[in-house]
Amino acid sequence: MTWTLPDPMLTTPVASPDLPPGAAGEPKWDGYRAQLARYADGRVLLRSRHGTDMTAAFPEIADAALAQLPGDTGLDGELVVWEGERLAFERLQQRLARRRGAGALAAARAWPAHLVVFDVVRLEGADLTSWPFARRRAALETLFADTPLAAPFTLCPSTTDPATARDWLTWASVGLEGLCFKRLTEPYRAGARAWGKYKIRVTTEAIVGAVTGTPAAPRTLLLGRYDDTGRLRYTGRTVALARTATAALADALAPAVGEHPWAGRTFTAGWGSRDVLEVRLVDPQLVVEVAVDVARDGVGRWRHPVRLHRVRAEMHPMQVPEFGGRG
Repeated sequence: MTWTLPDPMLTTPVASPDLPPGAAGEPKWDGYRAQLARYADGRVLLRSRHGTDMTAAFPEIADAALAQLPGDTGLDGELVVWEGERLAFERLQQRLARRRGAGALAAARAWPAHLVVFDVVRLEGADLTSWPFARRRAALETLFADTPLAAPFTLCPSTTDPATARDWLTWASVGLEGLCFKRLTEPYRAGARAWGKYKIRVTTEAIVGAVTGTPAAPRTLLLGRYDDTGRLRYTGRTVALARTATAALADALAPAVGEHPWAGRTFTAGWGSRDVLEVRLVDPQLVVEVAVDVARDGVGRWRHPVRLHRVRAEMHPMQVPEFGGRG
């Protein structure tokens, strides 16, 4: 018998970390959403939330599925790679780039992956998608305890205690992006916005080094911070600015004159795009406060879009946190 895992559920952003009544909270990890199918005939399929077959890129997960999972079983979870004391998203990207053969095996030895499992949608031939989440969670805990499942499989923590869920938000430094909220009575709904998602966001400072648009009418800001050698390093770009922000910045930004630390550099649009931006360099003297989430790449750049909070005209660029720091 063959079967297909349901499409991954989408999530709806929520404004508060408070655990809703009748819901469980789970950590939201900085990794790849992944669904794992171990078929009765011995085949294994590991696929991304977009349906990409990642099985060959993560041979240790496929091998563990054959060795540990009952036949005709499907799991939903998050692929992660630990490096030192943090989750290293960039290592996952490198793992997926080495999709097959010797390259995939070498990458698995260098940067082994784990699958943090948070749901079971099929168990030994039984379709569990119509079960309420609380019942599926109990079945998942039993699977981990009785099989038992071991590394590279990890059971995702889940709680109905608001204090415990709030405490998890302190894990941001190791790669926790926020919380997911799941109603205890909810079936597994493929493609539905059935979860709530709270992402950790903080405000911090950066230096404006360039803009899209013009200094007189900026559309987005390209931000930088100085590293420990005194070099201005690119750290991220804002989303499109509101008209009120554009007007406020027009009086504060000055076109670059003379040498600029980013002269001759090109910038891509980022966030999955390789399109090259048309930018205007500005005098890197203006400090702004921005709202960011905790996801960063391996060197310290913000991996997701940044939102302008306010201009910090009273701050000197050297007062901005150092590039690569956690501020």
